[in-house]
Amino acid sequence: MRSGGLQSSWALTRLCKEHYLLFERPAAGSRALILHVETGETPLSTRSEFTELSQTAGLLPVVEAVARRRTPDPRTFIGSGKLEDVKYLVDEAECQIVLVDQDLSPAQERNIESTVGIAVRGRTGLILDIFAQRARTHEGKLQVELAQLQHESARLVRGWTHLDRQRGGSGAGAGGGRGGGGATAGLGGAGETQLEADQRILGQQIKQVSRRLEKVRKGRELNRRGRSKAGVPAVSLVGYTNAGKSTAFNRLCGADVYAQDQLFATLDPTLRRLELAGMGEVVVSDTVGFIRKLPHTLIDAFRATLEEVCEADLLVHVVDAASADRAEQMLDVFEVLREIGAAKVPCLTVYNKIDLLDEAPRIARDAHGLPDRVWVSAVTGEGFDLLREAIAERLSGSMVERVLNLGPHEGRLRAALYEMGAVTDERFAENGGSEAHLRCDAARLEHVLSRYSA
Repeated sequence: MRSGGLQSSWALTRLCKEHYLLFERPAAGSRALILHVETGETPLSTRSEFTELSQTAGLLPVVEAVARRRTPDPRTFIGSGKLEDVKYLVDEAECQIVLVDQDLSPAQERNIESTVGIAVRGRTGLILDIFAQRARTHEGKLQVELAQLQHESARLVRGWTHLDRQRGGSGAGAGGGRGGGGATAGLGGAGETQLEADQRILGQQIKQVSRRLEKVRKGRELNRRGRSKAGVPAVSLVGYTNAGKSTAFNRLCGADVYAQDQLFATLDPTLRRLELAGMGEVVVSDTVGFIRKLPHTLIDAFRATLEEVCEADLLVHVVDAASADRAEQMLDVFEVLREIGAAKVPCLTVYNKIDLLDEAPRIARDAHGLPDRVWVSAVTGEGFDLLREAIAERLSGSMVERVLNLGPHEGRLRAALYEMGAVTDERFAENGGSEAHLRCDAARLEHVLSRYSA
């Protein structure tokens, strides 16, 4: 398998073609029918979000349909009657793909495809496609590849019985010889079915990618340990996709992270250093945005990245204050945080996009007097001075004030204290020494003193 991560292996390529009944993956701009399958009351905003996902994937939604069912039909999920309606719409609008806002079983997808005559994509498959397009770094590509392999592996286990046919131990096709099917790469010994061979190949690939990601995870863990020993606090930005999280990250840190008004514009994890008054240096991370029903395969594959969230000293939850669905989106974010084990990490809520509302930048405090909400605009920069103050105050639980007498020979220690922003006042003595008044994180101060003190 190529180290780049997104180049599909032979097995994954062949399996995808088998699964899609030899339909090619739709090219950018392909005409799509959007099928919303509802088992209860579904807000219109949920429908529009799935339509926006299709646009983010580069497809062109030309017609939408709604199927309502109390329970899914085991063969087609939507039932034979509705499926005939979908086929009519597909033919009328000359669609090239059907996108279903549910996770379908392999058999259900095949049954729908055999009726409508074009490819069918479920919710998880569509999101995986978007992630594959967005990944830019080696780590991001590996994580997407792992999610794709796990997704295909699960689908093999759950229903690809049409591949359950035995092949000879020589690895030759059923016809054998010249023009009779040729050799089948990766096929095992006598009696191994094609399904078993596919499962084995995918299993090997999953192990290979997992090993590479484990090295990434260990590297991140070592970096976190180093920052922790140095007393550098960690802040992680989280939020619903398209809440303006990466724009806020850029505004906060003076960074240049890719930020666009589209779902999952940022996929790869990014870390930047930030100097806060009275705190010195902190490390801020920007990670992938969350979404309703985020696929478990993605959560598992992105575990190494999401550990930055779990190990943070403070979460900054960026919320789209202008969204009519912000309450539901906040609950979706909390659910993902709970699932990855980050529900108990201290959190500061940031209501972004006040430039679209009649809101002024401000800080609100909890019953203990700590800042717990800040109103900002990442586009105009309004409120970001308040946000920096709020972050510093929330991180200041370990802050200490101390007076330190510095000798004239302790210039390196003095420079380090100034570099970390710890010195609030300094009075010089006649002998060239000074009395430095400090306010800083206790762990960082001890680290600096142990390193530079005589």
